Amino acid sequence: MNEPILVDARGHRCPVPTLRLRRALETAPAGGQVRLIADDPMARIDVPHFAVSAGAAVISITDEDAGAISFLVLKAS
Repeated sequence: MNEPILVDARGHRCPVPTLRLRRALETAPAGGQVRLIADDPMARIDVPHFAVSAGAAVISITDEDAGAISFLVLKAS
């Protein structure tokens, strides 16, 4: 399996992290994964909601250092 596409959106406020996730999912192959790292607390709500509307799935949400949140998102096959 290939490594996930990494999108580092730390320092940006919503909707920027979600927009960057959308762009990465557009370029990812079917069944590909994108790891989004964001430090905006609203991303915890916005990213899963966006993923559902885009037909993607959030595989994991992990709290990282310095208040960052890591989302692993799977693009539909």
